[in-house]
Amino acid sequence: MQPTRKILALFAALSIFSAACSSASANDEAVKAMEEYLDFVDYGGATIFPEQIPKEDWRKFHVIDARDKDQYTKEHIPGAVNLEWRQVIAQRQSIPKDKPVLIYCNTGSLSAQAGFALRIAGYDNVRILQGGFAEWKTKGGLDAASKVTAAAKH
Repeated sequence: MQPTRKILALFAALSIFSAACSSASANDEAVKAMEEYLDFVDYGGATIFPEQIPKEDWRKFHVIDARDKDQYTKEHIPGAVNLEWRQVIAQRQSIPKDKPVLIYCNTGSLSAQAGFALRIAGYDNVRILQGGFAEWKTKGGLDAASKVTAAAKH
């Protein structure tokens, strides 16, 4: 099946889910659409590691903190907007399609779900921050890439 047809099938699945159909045939159609999506999506599922983003490139991303408001208020990646992971589809009109989108949560699991939903909804520009906020902090935050590429000290 062509990728365009697969994406259209996924939109159909999404509409089935959003209509909250409970019939077995509706669920079968949605599952089939998900299978077709997974057949052609890239291996990494659009994940990216903190050390893959040079400090100067962070501003090129539309960064979404998918954690709850309290966690976001306490600390977040500079420039990130708060959009709780469960709200990404409902609020997708606020997410650009014309620039890279980076989404993260605490460890990467909830943002992976949100990123998957966005990709099914046609956002092929979405990347999930592998390891989430916790790994980002551990690896050096905005300076993670420079820490990896720095010369070894002997």
